[in-house]
Amino acid sequence: MKVFSILLIIVGIFMLFSNSFSFTTKEKIIDAGPIQISADKQREVNWPTYAGGIVLAAGVIMLVVTQKKK
Repeated sequence: MKVFSILLIIVGIFMLFSNSFSFTTKEKIIDAGPIQISADKQREVNWPTYAGGIVLAAGVIMLVVTQKKK
């Protein structure tokens, strides 16, 4: 549980400073027997800034709760 809360804190900090990330996928355009044509497509994932704050707060709360249980 402690490891998961630290992971949430790290992801929350990343989400606060970066509003999106992008990645490339390879998709088949034509697949006609021996002929195959594919293309690289750029994808982007966006999220609002407050989502990072929520994830960060959840991680901090989980970390505090797990420390109090001991």
